Amino acid sequence: MSRVPNTVGGGARTNLNGLQFEGRTDLKEAIKKHPDYHLNEKEQVIKGNIVVAQYFEKNGLYKKLLEPKGIKYRTVISKKLLPDGALLVDNTIYIVEKKYQAGAGSVDEKLQTCDFKKKQYQKLFNPIGINVEFFYVLNRWFEQECN
Repeated sequence: MSRVPNTVGGGARTNLNGLQFEGRTDLKEAIKKHPDYHLNEKEQVIKGNIVVAQYFEKNGLYKKLLEPKGIKYRTVISKKLLPDGALLVDNTIYIVEKKYQAGAGSVDEKLQTCDFKKKQYQKLFNPIGINVEFFYVLNRWFEQECN
């Protein structure tokens, strides 16, 4: 049987394409470029002289927010969730996950886990009174009609 070439990515290209997409959709960079806001060295979002939000990503969510408040994820959920970005505004955390897809594959199936992931984040943040909103940032591939 002859090998069919991969024309939509996958393998090494998947990582490269995904990293390029993540770079183009970087929340921290968007905040830095916004004329009304800036991000200080503590990753606080400042408008004028007022802190309006706190930015976190990946392990920083645990090290800078959850662990100092006494939350040990292993006692609450079975696996550490690493968001691509998160903004804490007042008592709501906005979790952002990015998904890049170039053809049929596992990423489109991962979107079905959004309800589960939001509930996992709610378990983490409920003890400290923080509400959770969960968002995906998707590339244009997801705009296609499903067959």
